Amino acid sequence: MKLQLLKVSKDQISSFSARQDTMPNINSRWHYHPEIELVYFKKGKGTQFVGDSISPFLPGDVVLVGANLPHYWQFDTSSDNNPDGPEADVSVIHFNQLFLGDTFLKLPENKVLVNVFEKSKRGISLSKSSGRKIGPLIEKIVSAEGPRKIISLLEVLLAIGECKESNLMASLGFRNDFQEEEKDRINAIYNYSISNFKKNISLKEISTVANISPNSFCKFFKSRSKKTYSEFVREIRIGHACKLLIDNKLAIKEICYESGFNNFSSFHKYFKMIKGKTPMGYQKSFVKDSF
Repeated sequence: MKLQLLKVSKDQISSFSARQDTMPNINSRWHYHPEIELVYFKKGKGTQFVGDSISPFLPGDVVLVGANLPHYWQFDTSSDNNPDGPEADVSVIHFNQLFLGDTFLKLPENKVLVNVFEKSKRGISLSKSSGRKIGPLIEKIVSAEGPRKIISLLEVLLAIGECKESNLMASLGFRNDFQEEEKDRINAIYNYSISNFKKNISLKEISTVANISPNSFCKFFKSRSKKTYSEFVREIRIGHACKLLIDNKLAIKEICYESGFNNFSSFHKYFKMIKGKTPMGYQKSFVKDSF
């Protein structure tokens, strides 16, 4: 999953890009770009990677990803009764923070927009209820023309700024300004960890992947991510467990082992530590929020 700079295309008559995607996994690779990205999942589900955050995405979700924040969406390929593969209906907006000019953002009335852009550096995920309200507004950006296109985008950004139920995604310590020579090493670590989190990854094993000594690896990873490698792997496992809990096809104890944990007590402990609630509490709160 090599980190790639994605060049966002836009036509000659628009100041930003707005499109509807009906094919999943169009950009299912670890990438970044200088444009801020606004996404509304009307249809489709899977796992989202934003910075060092790993979590499920579902129909109705709205996410705002800041400039140069690495991300990608991996659609669930196990869609029920769909021989053509996973279903998708996604509105995607790319825009430069200064597309209306630096002077515009300096206006005192636009402090709320400046705050939204600042928070987007870690990625913003809206609550289900907010997503239901803002999602249709994002669809209007895609279909609108002329000044109404700009006005629609500003309305959405204002709604996000006024939303009281949102979560920042990447951790406070996550760095998105890696040196060029570090990017391949970071991507090798991420790629291997995401592919092998269900098994026990030894320090020697992951150090070999990173092509540095075990002692150097520990210092390198902690300095770049502000967390230990063990903590990072646990977060990947818990993110996978969340997806399985939402799917509600396995018993919670089965989810424990399917997510790479060796015993239920550790799973329960770390799930509550990372998500702030028990696995069952998480599942119940999701079901409640879905109605």
